[in-house]
Amino acid sequence: MANPIPRSAVFAAVLALLLLAPPCLAATDVPFIVAHKKASLKRLKSGAERVLVSIDIYNQGSSIAYDVSLSDDSWSQEVFDVVSGNTSQSWERLDSGGLLSHSFELEAKEKGMFFGAPAVIKFRIPTKAPLQLAYSTPILPLDILAERPPEKKFEWVKTAGQIWISDFCDQYCSSVCVLDRYPIKIWCCQG
Repeated sequence: MANPIPRSAVFAAVLALLLLAPPCLAATDVPFIVAHKKASLKRLKSGAERVLVSIDIYNQGSSIAYDVSLSDDSWSQEVFDVVSGNTSQSWERLDSGGLLSHSFELEAKEKGMFFGAPAVIKFRIPTKAPLQLAYSTPILPLDILAERPPEKKFEWVKTAGQIWISDFCDQYCSSVCVLDRYPIKIWCCQG
């Protein structure tokens, strides 16, 4: 028959785990930075094109990030002029669960595809001396000053013609009138 484990040994092991667990859990008490970078194109009547860039920085961690700085150096001065804002920004702190947003506007000088790099976020954790790095998501390729056909926003209303609805009121048919348009026929079918 096996010797039973003495209760004092079990108690000592549990006590040791309870004393050692808080330092291990404190090591995970750090900021966790997530950054999302997005860019959109805006065509001006003059034919020029502007790039609107916005970067959202989230702290998903459980502690405060200090001395937060953002730098987005992927916009070459040969290709873009800064119209408003700056490509870099800094903040004193980013609280746990907090959000910082930054945006700027550029004007394109050249035509072509542009592939932007992620923005760099540097921040400090009080328990560590060196700065920590985080990177934003990259942007999708931008086709700058590309020839685009004019948009016909309400074209789909003209061509819709008929709408089919499945399993609705057993073969009920009707018409819907959209202002300044011909009636749209609604057909119902059993599925």
